[in-house]
Amino acid sequence: MLDKHRTSSSATLREPCHRLPCRPADARRTVQRVVAEGCRARALSCGAEVMEDALLVTSELTTNAILHGGGITGFDVDVDSAGVRVSVSDRSDELPVATAPVDKRGHTRPGGRGWPIVCRLAREVRVAELPCGGKRITAVVPLH
Repeated sequence: MLDKHRTSSSATLREPCHRLPCRPADARRTVQRVVAEGCRARALSCGAEVMEDALLVTSELTTNAILHGGGITGFDVDVDSAGVRVSVSDRSDELPVATAPVDKRGHTRPGGRGWPIVCRLAREVRVAELPCGGKRITAVVPLH
């Protein structure tokens, strides 16, 4: 869903952090830490499957920002009773799309499966335009 109004970008986490993740692995480590600490502090339960889903969504969003969006310009993660909320911003105004797994000749295409994975694992996915260009994608992975 594309938010028609412009919103501001958040380049910080819900905890003190002074730099953006450069690679999906960096973002995954941050998600693991923030979710573990947030669940502990709020007495929430986050099972292994939820964590795996949140990490996969994080990998897909950050990889897409790097490959298709001109790089990661903002990253935010939080956990509450609604779930694990991961937001990734990039420089591109292009909306994410799912590509067919095969081309017109029936040959398998590489890639193109990340966006459907995000949409399947997240309860809510929002795409917001940013005031200085680019977009922020926020996905909420439910805790249950």
